[in-house]
Amino acid sequence: MWCTDYKGEFLLGDKRYCYPLTVSDHASRYLLLCEAMESVKEQAAFTAFERLFKERGLPQAIRSDNGVPFASPNSLFNLSRLSVWWLRLGITIERIQPGHPQQNGRHERMHRTLKMEATRPAGSNFLQQQAKFDAFVHEFNNERPHEALDMKYPADIYKPSTRPYRGIGELSYPFHDRTALVTCCGRICIYKKKINLSTSLAGQAVGIKEVDDGIWLVSFMDYDLGYIDLEEKTLQPLNNPFGPKV
Repeated sequence: MWCTDYKGEFLLGDKRYCYPLTVSDHASRYLLLCEAMESVKEQAAFTAFERLFKERGLPQAIRSDNGVPFASPNSLFNLSRLSVWWLRLGITIERIQPGHPQQNGRHERMHRTLKMEATRPAGSNFLQQQAKFDAFVHEFNNERPHEALDMKYPADIYKPSTRPYRGIGELSYPFHDRTALVTCCGRICIYKKKINLSTSLAGQAVGIKEVDDGIWLVSFMDYDLGYIDLEEKTLQPLNNPFGPKV
């Protein structure tokens, strides 16, 4: 399992804000990524995680908080496009409870050390700040023993994933009546009726199955999302399958 978060933003010497994106391996505490970002926008996170998946393979799960871009507060089940992509890659979403950063405690402790040693003073610009982060990552993984690891270094314990990154394949729903593609505005169309699902699912295929007269079950991958009432043109969500698990 990997843990991820954005360490709190801080001001660089050139008066621009830096948002460090960090990813660590939970078992070994190995710091996989510490990247100086200009924002918490989703596309930059996509790029960073894709590069990481290509280098390190796919984890079984990723633990995060409920903030952007890992979650989307106004979306169905708080799914974001990033978390939907993780699901498509076969990665389980593991969210901590809102307001409980201690549930990602190992990662938070690393953040405190990172703040003290790599952001004070801050770099003059993004290039200098990234160099400070790179030096911190090397020292943290290779030169700093951890008591919880029997005084071994994270690099001595860490093992890359054996699941290679190969992108995402096609979704199929052989046990549903039909497959529907979610539009860019987050809708599906059944019998010329438009039903809102979520823009986080835009471009994704969902399975729909009529379970009663005018009542359709909607599924995404192996997850049942809820029931559509064609008369009302609404989705009644089921229990959140992606809620806090920590």
